[in-house]
Amino acid sequence: MSDRLLVALAQLNPVMGDISGNVAKLLAAWREAARRGADLLITSELYVTGYPPEDFVLKPRVRKAVREAVESLMRETASGPAILLGAPWEEEGKLYNAALLLDGGGIAGIAYKYDLPNYGVFDEKRIFVPAAEPKVLAWRGHRLGVMLCEDMWKPGVAAKLKEQAAEILLVLNGSPFEPGKQYQRYDLARERMSETGLALVYVNQVGGQDELVFEGASFAMDARGELVTQATAWNEEIAYVNCLFDQTRYNLEPSSPAVLPEGEALTYGALCTGLRDYVVKNGFSSVLLGLSGGIDSALTAALAVDALGANKVRGVMMPSPYTSGESLDDAAAVAKALGMRLDTIPIAEAMGSFDHMLAEQFMGCSPDETEENIQARIRGVLLMALSNKSGSMVLATGNKSELAVGYATLYGDMCGGFAPLKDVYKTEVYKLAQWRNGAKLLQAMGPTGEVFSERLMTKAPTAELKPFQTDQDTLPPYDVLDDILKCLIEQDLGLAETTMVGHDPATVRRIYTMLDHAEYKRRQGAPGTKVTRRLMGRERRYPITNRYADKWRHSNTD
Repeated sequence: MSDRLLVALAQLNPVMGDISGNVAKLLAAWREAARRGADLLITSELYVTGYPPEDFVLKPRVRKAVREAVESLMRETASGPAILLGAPWEEEGKLYNAALLLDGGGIAGIAYKYDLPNYGVFDEKRIFVPAAEPKVLAWRGHRLGVMLCEDMWKPGVAAKLKEQAAEILLVLNGSPFEPGKQYQRYDLARERMSETGLALVYVNQVGGQDELVFEGASFAMDARGELVTQATAWNEEIAYVNCLFDQTRYNLEPSSPAVLPEGEALTYGALCTGLRDYVVKNGFSSVLLGLSGGIDSALTAALAVDALGANKVRGVMMPSPYTSGESLDDAAAVAKALGMRLDTIPIAEAMGSFDHMLAEQFMGCSPDETEENIQARIRGVLLMALSNKSGSMVLATGNKSELAVGYATLYGDMCGGFAPLKDVYKTEVYKLAQWRNGAKLLQAMGPTGEVFSERLMTKAPTAELKPFQTDQDTLPPYDVLDDILKCLIEQDLGLAETTMVGHDPATVRRIYTMLDHAEYKRRQGAPGTKVTRRLMGRERRYPITNRYADKWRHSNTD
């Protein structure tokens, strides 16, 4: 047994289902770790398939492919660093979320996940069988206390590993991003170290998977809870930590921890990463979007350029007779600032054609939102036609505030393959735009400098579907709306509780009803990156057919 271990934290971005590609990427990381003299390389949770695999791993042929890939990896890495590998693993007809310790051409030990999460975005109890008991892995004279993600969030698993004379805690994770979550991880790690007196190494996945995004930010803490190693956020990398044995446990040598972004910089990184990986991992090389001259489409364009590069982003301005000169100028200014292509396709002729086609059917009816929605749907048809011809993915540009209350047109501005702002409230849209005007992510592909003009940041939001229209004709001010929505969605408060926060009861009832009645729209909307505590749809699963909110439509009671 050596009194020193060099552990490599393989913070990698797997592609769901690309089992051979993920293993090839891991092999490259393993060879780099071997050149650095590492003894052990640790991956993230379920790295072989990607996380979360959902029902994908229930296919027998997938489980067979995983086993064949692991066997091939064992042969390739028979001499050199051992690998603590996250993989779905079948034994005796049962499927486990496993950490496989590969060494010397074989499997030196297996630890199964003990605490399977079944809340929020997690649904592991329908997929995996839990471990009967946590188990220390004995390896090369060491005793490794291995945990998988949720195992660290409660005291039971770490305590049982300590009872088995674990010398260090190693945690494989697929922990999705939320603002402030990294500090929660630190706190939980310190709790486990306080309970056990053991140092802890935490390896997290990085990259986007459907609506989830993982920031990486892997780390190691010594037994006192001091951060000694910190990997970056939103980047693939291999971080290293030196572990020195001292009688019954390992102490960790300090390195130079990376500084993680915070606030809007962190959220902007999440949105860029989620957008980039959704587009690229689904086989698209470019995107297009309707650039209206408003702040939502402008921020979406900036995110796309930063994520993919200006040459892969195309904006389309589709003016109607109600589109202002300011909107035309603002859209052009944003496109110029970002260096992206902008085409213009007027829709007045199409509007006239629809008026003519529907004249007999609409006879005796006054114009209303029907004609407004037709405009939005004309634009949706045009964008999808351009997508079909070019192969570019359409980005929907709506924000969380609008989607929550149904202030969006189904098959119109909601159409698209991905909605980058789906989980971003309108007030946060402005904060992100303000941040992007003065800063840029290091890995961003877009230009530096101001993107959003003062006028764009301050003018009244409007759909411009009729003369003199603003969003506040229909909705309360966005700061009020967003605060009410956060009460109803993030905190799941009732009407009385939300009113007690300080909001007008009638306004709260109206927003609650709008939120409830827009469920059918959201169910048909595009996916988008989760950046809040509760993403509508994946984490807020409400029935479409639901009469519960009806009692408040004409009532003053909660």
